[in-house]
Amino acid sequence: MTLSLTTLTFAELTARLNSQAVSSVDVTNAFLETIRRDDTSIHAFLHLDAEEALRQAEVVDRKRASGEPLGLLAGIPVAIKDAICTLGQPTTCGSRMLEKFVPPYDAGVITKLRQADAVLIGKTNMDEFAMGSSGENSAYGPTRNPWDLTRIPGGSSSGSAAAVAARMALLSLGSDTGGSIRQPAGLCGIVGLKPTYGRVSRYGLIAYASSLDQIGPFATDVAGASLLLEAISGHDPRDSTSVQQAVPQYSKTFDQPLAGLRIGVPIEHFAEGLDAEVERSVREALAVYRSLGAEIKDVHLPHSKYAIATYYLVATSEASSNLARYDGVHYGHRAEQFGNSLVEMYEASRAEGFGAEVKRRIMLGVFSLSAGYADKYYAKALQVRRLIRQDFDTAFEQVDVIAGPVTPTPAFKMGEKTSDPLAMYLSDIYTISANLAGLPGVSIPCGLSSQQLPIGLQLLAPPFEEERMLRAARMFERETDWNLRRPERR
Repeated sequence: MTLSLTTLTFAELTARLNSQAVSSVDVTNAFLETIRRDDTSIHAFLHLDAEEALRQAEVVDRKRASGEPLGLLAGIPVAIKDAICTLGQPTTCGSRMLEKFVPPYDAGVITKLRQADAVLIGKTNMDEFAMGSSGENSAYGPTRNPWDLTRIPGGSSSGSAAAVAARMALLSLGSDTGGSIRQPAGLCGIVGLKPTYGRVSRYGLIAYASSLDQIGPFATDVAGASLLLEAISGHDPRDSTSVQQAVPQYSKTFDQPLAGLRIGVPIEHFAEGLDAEVERSVREALAVYRSLGAEIKDVHLPHSKYAIATYYLVATSEASSNLARYDGVHYGHRAEQFGNSLVEMYEASRAEGFGAEVKRRIMLGVFSLSAGYADKYYAKALQVRRLIRQDFDTAFEQVDVIAGPVTPTPAFKMGEKTSDPLAMYLSDIYTISANLAGLPGVSIPCGLSSQQLPIGLQLLAPPFEEERMLRAARMFERETDWNLRRPERR
């Protein structure tokens, strides 16, 4: 009976909790049992504190039984990407550098989850310091795709996506710097949403690239994503980039269809390199929207061809600065053996603490910011970034949302691209521009390949129009059953 609880939709499970047909302890135990059964093969979690999760569930059950006011997520298990600081819980960022780091404080989103009476079920695996597109770069071993254990789940929020897809958590949090929520959501057949930059507090998120990072939700459907986004959104004075803007009640409006919806299709996203099965699924999704009365029209994003190059200058430059703090002095890994100088201690500690991909991006960033090159590379990238944003501004004068593929292909085999960093970077070709422009984006399931691998549809909206984007996503979800498909692992 308990395991069947994990297969319910978000609405079904919350209805049972609210009617007290099941307790939060029952629900939490069901997900914990699924984790114990399945995670040895998937490796979605890095840290699990069953005792603390059940304690939180018991508190919610007592509040519900006594008629006390309850938060938006009362009794719902939520998994947390291991880049988000959680008081008293290991937060490694998938790196040996932070192997022993236990934060003395909660991130802003964790505070909001506690206020919403969520049950924090565990910390999830990820590409080291959020640098990766496949989930293979964790210092603690890769995460595998629940649909096919020989394939990648996407990254960098690999564990958070895989946990929800495998029904080891109903909801989870990830972070998205260049597609790290939307891309694994698309490859794992679930809903993943990157909010507008500034909508959700970054306080307590271990930084990769500060002008691009944003925390957002994973869920099995739009209802769950809407409620989780509502719970974590809002101004935080501890984050200087957090915007003082009212948070809509996404959970109350997501089910309202949009009349006269205008959908833009960027022709640049249907060019060479797009898998035929992915294109067919996305085109069929657009046909569903057309059948609902939406107007489908082509739009142009002419500077999107520069998005990859721009991103890997801006992101690596910011990463080299953010990761300079890991020097083996105040916190983080310190080498046991090194020479006699402070510099040698720095070198040994960073050489041991960082993995190959992190080192690669730090070196790219240091080069981009070095004397004689900063204007040529970093400053130029910032100028192109502005042009990319202007392309979106122009497009949104004609349409309400922009739709297209999330990834060029379905999930590829583990190890297939590890020796070719550029091929790996191209996995994010359709997602990166939203981060550069600071836009909200969502991935929703829209098909399966001939090998029964999920395919995602990406919707993008103007800044702070998450409500419109969720309503558009739900219009498609209501007409199809892709979000109800479950992985049959092979």
